[in-house]
Amino acid sequence: MLPTRRFSPRTPFRDRALTWGLVLALAPGASAQAPAPLDPPPPPDLVLPGLPLPPLPTPPLPTPTLPGPLLPVPLPTPPSPSEPAPAPVPPVLDIPAPTPPAPTPSAPTPPAPPPAPEVPMLPPTSEPATLPGLSGAPLQPVEEGASALRGLWVDAFGPGLKTRLEVQQTVDDAVKMGVNTLFVQAIRRGDCLCMKSGLPLVSDPGLEKNFDPLAIITRQAHARGLRVIAWASVTGIANAAVPSRAPGHVLKKHGPDSGAGSWLARRPDGSWQEGSDGWLDAGIPEAAEYMTQAVVNLVRNYRVDGVQLDRIRYPDGGAWGYDAKTLARYRAETGAKGTPAPTDPAWQAWKREQITALVRRIALEVKLTRPSAWVSAATITYGAPPAPGDLQAFQKSRTYVDVSQDWPTWVREGLVELNVPMNYKREDLPAQRQWFDGWNAFAQSVRRRGDGQLSALAAGTALYLNSPAQSAEQARRSVAQGLGWVGYSYRTPTLSVYQGKQTAPLALSAVTQALSGVKTAGVLDPGLRWTEAAPSVRGVLGRVNGPVGGAVGSAGRLGGHLVEVWQGGKLVGRARTDGNGYYGFLTLAPGPAEVRVAGQRWAENVPERGVLRFPDLLLRRP
Repeated sequence: MLPTRRFSPRTPFRDRALTWGLVLALAPGASAQAPAPLDPPPPPDLVLPGLPLPPLPTPPLPTPTLPGPLLPVPLPTPPSPSEPAPAPVPPVLDIPAPTPPAPTPSAPTPPAPPPAPEVPMLPPTSEPATLPGLSGAPLQPVEEGASALRGLWVDAFGPGLKTRLEVQQTVDDAVKMGVNTLFVQAIRRGDCLCMKSGLPLVSDPGLEKNFDPLAIITRQAHARGLRVIAWASVTGIANAAVPSRAPGHVLKKHGPDSGAGSWLARRPDGSWQEGSDGWLDAGIPEAAEYMTQAVVNLVRNYRVDGVQLDRIRYPDGGAWGYDAKTLARYRAETGAKGTPAPTDPAWQAWKREQITALVRRIALEVKLTRPSAWVSAATITYGAPPAPGDLQAFQKSRTYVDVSQDWPTWVREGLVELNVPMNYKREDLPAQRQWFDGWNAFAQSVRRRGDGQLSALAAGTALYLNSPAQSAEQARRSVAQGLGWVGYSYRTPTLSVYQGKQTAPLALSAVTQALSGVKTAGVLDPGLRWTEAAPSVRGVLGRVNGPVGGAVGSAGRLGGHLVEVWQGGKLVGRARTDGNGYYGFLTLAPGPAEVRVAGQRWAENVPERGVLRFPDLLLRRP
């Protein structure tokens, strides 16, 4: 029986590989062949004890007695992306206004509407219970920290990022406004306003030649004391009404007519469009790898302060995920037969885990690349809010059931360090006003991580659905609750601009004036700085190579292995491997940690800060 193997952090990885190569060669029944690396991804929205597991067969917790031998295989350095990756779309909207006329790139006024309210405006059928103490809450002094975050979303669908002059104007306007953070759309729809993501550059005639918007705005914003978060649309990658002309766009090779090579989320009838939008299916392993590399390349290649995941979900409607490859994985991992109904709880839970697994993988890779980078998500707040702390009520919401977002778990696991709920509500509608306060209160109640640290939290508000005074009031109440504040968006700063009745520069000036009217209380103040570092991250990332349920994926592996991490003789984390075999945990204590999976184990020391990359674990076939 082979002992659990420990290596000093100073042991060269090459020596580890040699050692385990010998172990594999000598181990009875072990395959001497190392797993094939993932195909190069095409270039370029944790289950801790006490939390529900995905609906897969869950073996009883093992006793502290350690099981059999570990057979790790060192992982070759993953190849850099060689094809384009997914692109961004703006934050999701809860309640859209009437659709204005299509954008005209040459017209300086008014700008095009935000690219996408995602749900129809639903008139309230009943008034939520009044939340006491919010509307008139006195503002507290704001300390420099996450609550001092004052942000502005800058989208890629209008002026602001397309030329050097526009970038300079955007930064100047932000400084005048008093914000300290720009959420800059980098990945749009399978393309990027940048040159080093692995995705094709956006095909926009207004984009200045030989110009990298993300690089330039990051440099200029940092010079003025502003932070830059690169905002990425993860699964939303296409719009059939305005198709990308960029060579190498993901739809060229993996679009609706690509047969088994398609990566699109589909309904049971095979259709793939939600309105005009197309979405990648996070349940397809190759698509998940593609999305991961596109986002992580923003941190690898740019000095941004972090990334924000948007459209990290399935499309609205619930009846998605019916690509043949996704269904095959579901059946292999769960033993389910036939085709599940959209309302099947086990199917819904499995899809939700695919989204969480994608968030987990991106977060781990970002933190492995640069531990100081913030991982943020623009999260959904559909409909009436749950009461503070009421996770059961949240699990009945459209956010959880319909589009498969479980953002309270993302926060608790440390996968998302800055949560920005897209709390897009109209202040002049009494029910939505209450919903706004209620979602802020719920988000505040679930911001503590599994390791006891508080995640950062900022209210995302819809400037484009409100007047300047109404936006200022929403910002005031958010800050009174101890939250940061982010406004959507620079291009459409008021309802009047969204409706085509006012120019953006005049509206931006009016919003600045309204917000500065309460700056002494800490809403907008040019001297206010968000200086807090990202919460301490200590974790592990690894990969399991081997089949689940007797089926083997296209790369010789399949997700769904139950992985546990133990520290000090106690179970401290549990999760399933994703479709590419990856697992990981981000809220561990420094020191020895042991990973257990399928009767095998691996032990290493978790660093004081950052993520430790475990060598691959090769499971022997029965």
